[in-house]
Amino acid sequence: MYALAVNGSPRPKGNTECLLKTVLSPLDEAGWETEFFQLGGKSVKGCAACGKCRERRDRRCVYDEDCFNGLMEKMIRADALILGSPTYFTDVSAEMKALLDRSGYVSLANGRLFAGKIGAAVIAVRRGGGTHAYDSINHMYLMSQMIVPGSIYWNLGFGLNKGEAADDVEGMANMRNLGAVIAWLGKAILAHKDDFPIQR
Repeated sequence: MYALAVNGSPRPKGNTECLLKTVLSPLDEAGWETEFFQLGGKSVKGCAACGKCRERRDRRCVYDEDCFNGLMEKMIRADALILGSPTYFTDVSAEMKALLDRSGYVSLANGRLFAGKIGAAVIAVRRGGGTHAYDSINHMYLMSQMIVPGSIYWNLGFGLNKGEAADDVEGMANMRNLGAVIAWLGKAILAHKDDFPIQR
């Protein structure tokens, strides 16, 4: 099985990356194929609501001048999506918001491409607002018929400067548990994948 982690933070090797890679570790140990994709810092256009993806139904966005369509191919292939963002004024980064809107719309326009996939949100936060950013990612998952696993707390890691989230003992334990739960859930889904009731 294949898990894709997407970092919406423009800071490479920052707290969001640390959290996402901690989630991937138990999946690596369980034999999953894993990939980390650095989205933050790349130029990614927001959804223009043009409706062309609904007309064409080719699993792509009509705008093809940024990294979106290549990333969308990976998202379609993935069994588990782990989207991570820092907290910007209680919400996700601009790059992550663009990804949520465009991927969600392309998925719905093409017969619910994300239905039955595992979706986990991971948020780096300094102090407050993290649960709202967490909800922003989960909203796209839930209306896409994805399966959202729980862990031992909200999927938040606390820290400001690079590397500080690694010192959040509870947050890091939650990330490791989240990865283990995704691995377990993947086995259960694999056994019943063809039975999932997708509403087209």
